[in-house]
Amino acid sequence: MAPASPRTGFDSSRLIRALSDLVSTDPADTRGSFADRLGHWLDFSDAIALFSALGGSTGAPRGGTPVGAQALQAEFARVRATLADSIHVDGVLGPGKARIKLPAPGWHASIDGAADYLPYHRYYLAHQRDMAAAITPLRASVRTELARQSAALRQLATLDGVLDQALAPRERSLLATVPQLLGRRFEQLHQAHRGTLPADGADDPAGWLQPGTWLTRFCHDMKAVLQAELDLRLQPVAGLLEALNEVTTQP
Repeated sequence: MAPASPRTGFDSSRLIRALSDLVSTDPADTRGSFADRLGHWLDFSDAIALFSALGGSTGAPRGGTPVGAQALQAEFARVRATLADSIHVDGVLGPGKARIKLPAPGWHASIDGAADYLPYHRYYLAHQRDMAAAITPLRASVRTELARQSAALRQLATLDGVLDQALAPRERSLLATVPQLLGRRFEQLHQAHRGTLPADGADDPAGWLQPGTWLTRFCHDMKAVLQAELDLRLQPVAGLLEALNEVTTQP
């Protein structure tokens, strides 16, 4: 079987639960069916493309060199492991494998300057760019291989391509709010830390990344959210691979 991410309900993804645990957010409006909500996300041209994918001809198998289900499963595992390592391993993994460096409090003229969230916002955005750059071509490769299989799988590949293109703007918009929500968590922890300082307000940013400190706790939370977002982004690819695996492993 393909190394799939755990399945979750539409309103109960690991990412949503992780964010809900960290910051106070308004509960999601779960009224109405998934189809009803999906209808609000698609414009007229998207709806036409979706209708064509569901009811149109699947066409003939596409040309090109077959990749194979086993090779795609291996590539899925490699991409997932590389992105997860980039999240959880700071700095460099080895020769030629530089990773995004976790920010550290630099020297500033003021304590408030050292507690600037902007470097962590940029850090999160860099990981989001890495995820998109690695997962987008992988998903396209799986669709291409599906299109070489049965008529049903060619239709599935077409449907996934339509939904991917139609929902991409909304996905980008929603995921762009994640580092903003983490900024609220950053401020909450920093303010709680300030409440523990002595009367003279003496503080030492150099110690903020020591075990048990507020910034260490924030970095742990941020990496947990990044991992949850990675799982979310990989779910469509995992589902396509499961469908491909079911066909290619049949006797």
